[in-house]
Amino acid sequence: MITLPDELGHLSYVVSGDGPPVVLVHAGVADHRMWDAVVPALAEHHTVVRYDLRGFGESAPPTGPFRETDDLLRLLDHLGLDRVRLVGASWGGRVAVEFTLTHPDRVHSLALLAAPWPGYGWSADMVAYDEAETAALEAGDLDAAVRVNLDMWLRGPARGWDRVADGLADRLREPMRTSLVNQSVVGEHSQGPSDREVSAVAVPTLVGVGGLEVPDFRDIARRYAAEIPGATLVEFPDAAHLVAMDSPEALTAVLLPFLAG
Repeated sequence: MITLPDELGHLSYVVSGDGPPVVLVHAGVADHRMWDAVVPALAEHHTVVRYDLRGFGESAPPTGPFRETDDLLRLLDHLGLDRVRLVGASWGGRVAVEFTLTHPDRVHSLALLAAPWPGYGWSADMVAYDEAETAALEAGDLDAAVRVNLDMWLRGPARGWDRVADGLADRLREPMRTSLVNQSVVGEHSQGPSDREVSAVAVPTLVGVGGLEVPDFRDIARRYAAEIPGATLVEFPDAAHLVAMDSPEALTAVLLPFLAG
């Protein structure tokens, strides 16, 4: 990893391959390593940039107010990248949406995988998940909080652990612990999403969602696809929330032609 200095901390990033630039923005329960299985194929055709958001992976947590979109802009400027193809997962997907709305001249195309929707009315199951995570963190039981999140975001509500690929939980456990440790300070300092309408997105857009995903996020994916002009909705039947980890080959097969456009 390479560290980009910043007055409020630092961002860590890694660059692979050569060609038109693609930036991968990770989920809020992971870090840049969630993309490991898709990078080799993408890097055969593209310069692939992965980075850790503040408070995730090897990037330091914030010490004052910040915007994730400003961090991404600094990173692109630092690397000398003018227009990029953005691919974001979960919270990283929302960061990618916000960046596209804020800096439309810097985005060539946009791919969203299970991005959240600000102000969405969450189901009882999602509320129960949030309460369970909060209770574990308030009790100082980080291991329990990790288990709650692994159950929700990796296993998902529609399958047992016997259908989750071996090793995925072990790969995700450390990044998830880091995200949970820094969750409070990131939430305190992040300026959050804007109130811009996603109908203003004017670049080619792909919306992906797992067939085994939390129902709320399946509904949100349909909403993104309906409200972003010309967006294409793709389902990955064997994936839950983290498509890049569950179905890397299927995701790569969809992304490569889309990114080539």
